[in-house]
Amino acid sequence: MTAVSVPTSTKFDLGPARALLCRECGNETPLAPEYACLECFGPLEVAYDFGKIRREDIEAGPRSIWRYRGLLPVPSTVEQHPNTDPGGTRLVEAHNLAKALGVRKIWVKDDTGNPTHSFKDRVVGVALAAARELGFKVLACPSTGNLANAVAAAAARAGWKSVVLVPSNLERAKILMSAVYEGALIAVDGNYDDVNRLAQELAAENEDWAFVNVNVRPYYAEGSKTLGYEVAEQLGWRLPDQIVVPIASGSQLTKVDKAFRELGQLDLVEATPYKVFGAQATGCSPISAAFKAGHDVIRPVRPDTIARSLAIGAPADGPYVLDAVRRTNGAIEDVTDEEVVEGIKLLARTEGIFAETAGGVTVATAKKLIESGQLDPDAETVLLITGDGLKTLDALGDTVGPRATVPPSAEAVIKALG
Repeated sequence: MTAVSVPTSTKFDLGPARALLCRECGNETPLAPEYACLECFGPLEVAYDFGKIRREDIEAGPRSIWRYRGLLPVPSTVEQHPNTDPGGTRLVEAHNLAKALGVRKIWVKDDTGNPTHSFKDRVVGVALAAARELGFKVLACPSTGNLANAVAAAAARAGWKSVVLVPSNLERAKILMSAVYEGALIAVDGNYDDVNRLAQELAAENEDWAFVNVNVRPYYAEGSKTLGYEVAEQLGWRLPDQIVVPIASGSQLTKVDKAFRELGQLDLVEATPYKVFGAQATGCSPISAAFKAGHDVIRPVRPDTIARSLAIGAPADGPYVLDAVRRTNGAIEDVTDEEVVEGIKLLARTEGIFAETAGGVTVATAKKLIESGQLDPDAETVLLITGDGLKTLDALGDTVGPRATVPPSAEAVIKALG
């Protein structure tokens, strides 16, 4: 399970990170390039010894995720190395969307403004910083698209080599956006779960390759916490009542929840109750199915949905998503491909934000949860929009386009307008 051979006495500068903690048995492992517990093979996550963290120190930091470096497993010198400086994206008060959905207040966390136009720049930024400290030389990943873009761009910026593996049927825009950085982009005949298994084999055979979501996953996953930190800070250092998060592996949802809990424990916000809701596409909804059936075990599925960035049939964080949602009294719902497209269009026409299919899943799921009475229409709600619609144009098909094609005359335009 060890990706890079290092002496046991090696000390890494990873900021407030204290150790790696098994999420199953609680065993602690010294900070190292490890991702599975040596006692029970459970997944590892980062445990911390936080010092005194003050709001004013965070607010004085850069307008990127590095303002939260005191809460992340990265060196204090992280800003001194070339990186894409992700984060600092806008939180939009969505008046028109709230009116359309019949709710009091909705905020849209618009992460399309990141360097490669998705939240994946956040997790890759943290993974790269940790990988550098841990002694890796190549940045790599298996990906459903957005992560491929972020890894290829971050490696180019840092002057590293990259190896990116994607399913061969990935959206063309995401393939081109990964290829333009001229790292090694490999298309694999198979779905994401096939690509992920291949990445694990390669990680074992190439000790200096940092597969961000495999052998440095504990560090990488912590980058999603910055979404939670930013939402709370942008709300005036308070937690929302409800938040809707799209689910692929499930890591984003669990880390946003972790961020909210950390902020409360550190007295950076008042530890008010909040509910976490998960959103999946029906064509790949193993966690939603388990939640609705009251199960604790996730049954893998073979993905069949236009929401390819969420098409992970064997989600690694599935059980922990169930834990977080149940603990906060939230819910998990799924929506059809037709509803996904309608969600994309609803957000675009009400707020001028063009989301990819994952965003369509989030909006459509919120609508469904409101209609079923599971989302409180009077509670303040945040929707996470994690990727740009320009990456998934094919999903819209023929559902949008010119109202008419006319000759170049004002009369023709007026006639077309009815």
